[in-house]
Amino acid sequence: MAAPMREVVEAALKAADVTYDEPRPGAFLVKLPGQHKLATMTWLIAGERVLHVEAFFCRQPDENHEEFYRWLLGKNGSMYGVHFSLDPVGDVYLVGRVPPAAVDAEEVDRLLGCVLTYSDEWFDRALEIGFASSIRREWEWRAKRGESLANLQAFARFADPDR
Repeated sequence: MAAPMREVVEAALKAADVTYDEPRPGAFLVKLPGQHKLATMTWLIAGERVLHVEAFFCRQPDENHEEFYRWLLGKNGSMYGVHFSLDPVGDVYLVGRVPPAAVDAEEVDRLLGCVLTYSDEWFDRALEIGFASSIRREWEWRAKRGESLANLQAFARFADPDR
């Protein structure tokens, strides 16, 4: 692990006033609060040759796999610092690698801003493509029981049968 990069990352996180833990030296778990996706937990791992960035985006889609993955790949071309990637079971992550020479406080802030922007702004659309049937069932179940629909309002245009 490169000690200077670890120190740069830690100083940048403190300056950004974000919530984070350091479960092991050089591995920072940052909580990025959002509006659509309530929180994006993001790893910044300072290694010897690279700063690794990784954030869980969503689980593998239930449906419309081709459209879902095509949409993700289309987004990759316009992204900075991170891109969409899949784990072995098909869950979706934002991942990136930055060389040590490029890691400074401004770059850490930019990377976290990108992760938050991509995760928060594109979360609802990803759920709409890959989980529409589940969202409709959840809407119907909550409506029948008189449960709150507040956190499903972003999907009302296709999930609410009264629309």
